[in-house]
Amino acid sequence: MTASDWNKILVQLRNKPQILARFLKHNKPKQRKIGIAVRKCEKCGRFGSHIKTHGLNLCRQCFREIATEIGFNKYS
Repeated sequence: MTASDWNKILVQLRNKPQILARFLKHNKPKQRKIGIAVRKCEKCGRFGSHIKTHGLNLCRQCFREIATEIGFNKYS
């Protein structure tokens, strides 16, 4: 089940609280504690190649786009 499917189902079940509660009990995605799905880029939402040093929480592509704006210099 993708995230968009999840949101569509929740919208449909908002008027039916008992069915919604049962659905959430059995089908809610669990919170990840370890693995690649724990951290994602704050700007674009990618999971891979994550830079979390200095509290950035960005993927390498987004970091490269805004590095000069936030004060990082590129040394060849």
